Amino acid sequence: MYTLHVNGKPHSVEVTPDTPLLWVLRDTLNMTGTKFGCGEALCGACTVHLDGVPVRSCSIPISAAAGKQVTTIEAVGTTAAGRAVQQAWLALDVPQCGYCQSGQIMSATALLERKPAPTDADIDAAMAGNICRCGTYNQIRAAIKDAAADLAHGG
Repeated sequence: MYTLHVNGKPHSVEVTPDTPLLWVLRDTLNMTGTKFGCGEALCGACTVHLDGVPVRSCSIPISAAAGKQVTTIEAVGTTAAGRAVQQAWLALDVPQCGYCQSGQIMSATALLERKPAPTDADIDAAMAGNICRCGTYNQIRAAIKDAAADLAHGG
């Protein structure tokens, strides 16, 4: 039995120690906003925050996540940075197919929580490994900059 704190609420789950956090979130807790992409931590679709750090949930076993704070796309908007990112994503029509977007938003939010005024190099580093098959990288960068500007103005 493992206890996770997901989006501020405790959850007890009975799974094997090597069960990926992704499958606990999606299959056991029915939180399907976090997406399965590649299963090898290469695409970023499954990104969540683990104690505030963006991680690929497909490669984190539940035994390593137990007792830690997990934030998923379902609750990212409860922070100022998360709200700013989500609003910028909508304002700039970032998603096309949308499949990668929860992971993109989670990575962008973590960046703005660490660096509220990121440079292009900061954005490149933070978003590296988040793959968008539709190629919305220019819109993603613009949305991150808009969200940073919104946060700088008290948004």
